[in-house]
Amino acid sequence: MGKPLVFPDQMDSKDSITKAQSNFFVRAQASIRVSRALRWWENTHKPNMREIHSAQELVYSLLNAGDKLVIVDFYSPGCGGCKALHPKICQLAESNPNAVFLKVNYEELKTMCRGLHIHVLPFFRFYRGAEGRLCSFSCTNATIRKFKDALAKHGADVCSLGPAKGLDESELMTLASIGELAKGLHLKSSKEERVEDFIVRSIDLPGVWSKTGNKTDLIKEETAVGVSYNKTKLSGD
Repeated sequence: MGKPLVFPDQMDSKDSITKAQSNFFVRAQASIRVSRALRWWENTHKPNMREIHSAQELVYSLLNAGDKLVIVDFYSPGCGGCKALHPKICQLAESNPNAVFLKVNYEELKTMCRGLHIHVLPFFRFYRGAEGRLCSFSCTNATIRKFKDALAKHGADVCSLGPAKGLDESELMTLASIGELAKGLHLKSSKEERVEDFIVRSIDLPGVWSKTGNKTDLIKEETAVGVSYNKTKLSGD
């Protein structure tokens, strides 16, 4: 209970010892129940809500979300505004099952949050596909309309022309510089890797070069790292 335990200096009988032990057990049990009840951020989670535990997990979750709307919810267990807003966020997650809600505990990932310039809580960032970050803002229970308006504006299903972008390049570099991400980390979405593997398997370069008198057009896809490959014509002599 946050207070020192006080035991009597003298125990005159076996009954008093038993009584003291029983009283201590009851208080300890009550303390455990209160501690669990205070963990409001773990209550009423929906299937499309997930806790993020590292910068790398956040990066890959955004890259592998495809065309889904991703909402990153930055909160703190000791933030009264976060606690009051949490039930409404859970309701909105339930009514928008196609959206992904990623929850980031500021106290657990303080270095990462500072690297992403998160200075006020609760704070939200919306991401989708190749567009990357759509908007970011802070809101409370009193200004929940701001969240609902953003959800209405960006919640419609769309089809991206490229793989998911995720965090900005500058943010990735910042996280790497402060040790939250490994430098030179291979950051590709699963969609991009499938496209790249398909292209590599489909092209037999030695066979192309060995054929004379034939013309072969190689079209390479645009990748998530922003490198555009142009159409190249190979001709035999």
